[in-house]
Amino acid sequence: MYAEDDLLMLSGIQHFAFCKRQWALIHLEQVWAENRLTVEGHHLHERVDDPFQDTSRKTVIICRSISVVSLRIGLYGIADVVEFHSSDSGENAMPLPHHPGYWRPVPVEYKRGKPKPDERDEVQLCAQAICLEEMYGITLTHGYLYYGETRHRFAVDFTDEIRHLVEQYAAQMHSCYERRITPPPEYAPRCRSCSLVNDCLPRQKVRWKSVQSYLSILAD
Repeated sequence: MYAEDDLLMLSGIQHFAFCKRQWALIHLEQVWAENRLTVEGHHLHERVDDPFQDTSRKTVIICRSISVVSLRIGLYGIADVVEFHSSDSGENAMPLPHHPGYWRPVPVEYKRGKPKPDERDEVQLCAQAICLEEMYGITLTHGYLYYGETRHRFAVDFTDEIRHLVEQYAAQMHSCYERRITPPPEYAPRCRSCSLVNDCLPRQKVRWKSVQSYLSILAD
């Protein structure tokens, strides 16, 4: 269990899954830069993250900008949307103020683009689910990723594999943060879409320890 002072931002797990150096530049060295993709992402979240615009239906209550935390994996943050679905059995559900019965939470994360070729969005969503599970003493089976470009949402099952990946990334993030380690640059096609490419300089030839040696440090 992590102390509250040691918690890291949950949103960073997506950066870490995308590029460990990007995460370190943002969260260790406080480097940030905007590009078209980040600006569009901010605009999408501004339309979604309004805590004063909760929506109630007969069987679904939609709540926005929900604070979440897990002391077990040491992450805290904000869930874009949590849908609370009415539950007849009450299994893995919870009571809600001013709403009779029991309600099962389902996290929904909004993204500006389209589904990614890797698991970066899935681990962020699953990390939110792990936080909700710890906060409310329940087990969640799935959530949704909504993509602004496709205007469609995709179900994500919280499998043992994706849960293990979240825990692995979270542990590596803490190790990296405690040791103040920024991994070396490594150019890849993904660098073209990164807003930090001019700060990272992935093509610059300098003397760095190999990426494999960096990863071995985190595994210690």
